[in-house]
Amino acid sequence: MTTDTKSVATPVSKWTGVKRTLRNAFRWFVAITIILIGIFIYWKFFYTYSDGYRAGLLQKFSHKGNIVKTYEGEMILSSVTSNTNVALASEKFYFSVTDKKLAMQLDTIQGQMVIVHYLQKNGVLFWHGNSEYLVDSVRRK
Repeated sequence: MTTDTKSVATPVSKWTGVKRTLRNAFRWFVAITIILIGIFIYWKFFYTYSDGYRAGLLQKFSHKGNIVKTYEGEMILSSVTSNTNVALASEKFYFSVTDKKLAMQLDTIQGQMVIVHYLQKNGVLFWHGNSEYLVDSVRRK
């Protein structure tokens, strides 16, 4: 009387192998999903899409917000001026400032011609401000 243990062990090991394969596939899926979400968050909120300079009249600068207060500014960018240096055709440039020291500097030079350096992001984080343009330096024109 001999018993055949191979026929009993085969179905158990087959299901164990399937479970192991599914578990590994799920782990890879979760890992790749987390990596892709991390890349998207970096690209959307931390990657600098462009940077440059804007020159114009610093019309408004304020510290506003309901829960998180941010520094917001508004500049008038004049493209055409009249003989008396009055802007005829203009465009507004809205920006945010994250540095408190720079915010104090901008607050004191409202109403003057300035040149600002900005970083443009793809998205806005509510604690960085309302605008995708973040100003990091300013100088008088």
